[in-house]
Amino acid sequence: MFPSSRQPETPSEPIPAELRELAVAIASLPVEHRDQLGPALRRVVDGSIRRRRILNLVQESLAQLRLDMKYLVFDLEATRRERDHYQGLAEGRADD
Repeated sequence: MFPSSRQPETPSEPIPAELRELAVAIASLPVEHRDQLGPALRRVVDGSIRRRRILNLVQESLAQLRLDMKYLVFDLEATRRERDHYQGLAEGRADD
């Protein structure tokens, strides 16, 4: 991953407090150590943000799936009621 391809952080995607603390600690290191640890920190931050986005997508998908299942169950129950109604009508006519 190239740093230039990284999307900028938005207020809705804050960096976790532990990573902010780590970034502050790394920033206080001498330049040679900071240059060594900086890319690794960026990868960790990017991975954390990416995992949070994926988790949010999964949660939204599950919520949509639950809603879809409720609609399907409702539709199935309505279909069964209609079937029973028409079976009753057909049996009533057959008895005539």
